[in-house]
Amino acid sequence: MSGILYGVGLGPGDPELMTLKAHRLISNARVIAYPAPDSGESFARSIAAAAIPADAIEIPIIVPMRVDRFPAKEIYDKAAEEIASVLESGQDVVTLCEGDPFFYGSFMYLFERLTDRFRIEVVPGVTSLTACAAQLERPLTSRNDVMTVIPGPLPDADIRQKVEQAQAVAIMKVGRHLGRLRNLLNEMGLLEKAGYVERASLPEQKVHRLVDVEAEKAPYFSMILIYKGDEAWKLPPSYSS
Repeated sequence: MSGILYGVGLGPGDPELMTLKAHRLISNARVIAYPAPDSGESFARSIAAAAIPADAIEIPIIVPMRVDRFPAKEIYDKAAEEIASVLESGQDVVTLCEGDPFFYGSFMYLFERLTDRFRIEVVPGVTSLTACAAQLERPLTSRNDVMTVIPGPLPDADIRQKVEQAQAVAIMKVGRHLGRLRNLLNEMGLLEKAGYVERASLPEQKVHRLVDVEAEKAPYFSMILIYKGDEAWKLPPSYSS
């Protein structure tokens, strides 16, 4: 009988935000897979490090950190086949994923390649979206408000249209687009309604009103949250923790 492939959400970074199920699966794993950059430490592995058994077999999935579109097909093709060979031997594989596996999570690329061949279980995790809202200390949305999640690299015209149609907005993948996004929201009269969070739940996290952010670039793990609905929610003062 083939092994089971687990896609385990780790949450936004604080190991204490892993679910009990995620911790149990990782602690008992014989084979662990995880995304890793071509230089430096795997963020996913660092979150789960304390729970990974010392004798576990590790399969790093090396994804180059580039501006160009990734994941590259060949990287996940190769990783899927390596994992498949383990599953075919009858061993389970626990794959680590920052945040939630199905919310912009890299595990989705393994899922689509292997779901027709093996049993797969997805373990949801705390998303960056809810983690950022918690650190900003402002609810995301309520009642019949429409909430929209927007990738920051989209063109200004597309972002403007989507923001105008929503009452609550999360702009993800801010990175090098921070200055452009701030200027766009200023033009739309929304700068005072926008909050900014980077590296939510980590020791180096920063939480600001977007109007107070002067940088032109942001880390990869950053997000802008906007609320323009009917509730009287206000942004807290900017702070770093």
